[in-house]
Amino acid sequence: MERKDPRRTLLEAAVDHLSRTGVTGRSLRQLAAELGTSHRMLIYHFGSMEGLLVEIVREVEARQRSALADLDATLDPVELARSFWRRFTDPALYPNERLFFELYGQALQGRPGTEALLPEVVTAWLEPLAAVARSHGLDERAALTHARLGLATTRGLLLDLLATGDLAAVTEAMDLFIDQYVSGLR
Repeated sequence: MERKDPRRTLLEAAVDHLSRTGVTGRSLRQLAAELGTSHRMLIYHFGSMEGLLVEIVREVEARQRSALADLDATLDPVELARSFWRRFTDPALYPNERLFFELYGQALQGRPGTEALLPEVVTAWLEPLAAVARSHGLDERAALTHARLGLATTRGLLLDLLATGDLAAVTEAMDLFIDQYVSGLR
């Protein structure tokens, strides 16, 4: 029987738990108890509470980039973008999305140890999104610009959705964006 990496097991448990409960106001000791481990094990594997939080955001984002990679890139650009948007607006993902924005906000506020998240929270998405744009004929510079615009729009509309719960309105806004975005690919 194959044993799972203890660090990986703790990370997955932390993502799932904090997606349900949020991070604010939790100490490392409290979180460790909630996960059924010791604070020393969390420190051993992640260095600090902030180190764990950075790894949680990285994991949540990696899961989303994996979903992008799983999409059929040969689809019509409109259908590809709408498919990805449907994936992001699945209510099952709302807890992870709330967690992402909570941790992103803490990094922006300068919570010690979380600043390492900031450079990659955008850049890790640029190449995968630019690759999709290049596959539809854009040159490198235009593909990166489109990738950044698409990422910013998606995150903004996701934040709107989490704040308002108005899926119909944010999807209407995304549909308009997708139509305008795809017209720039032609």
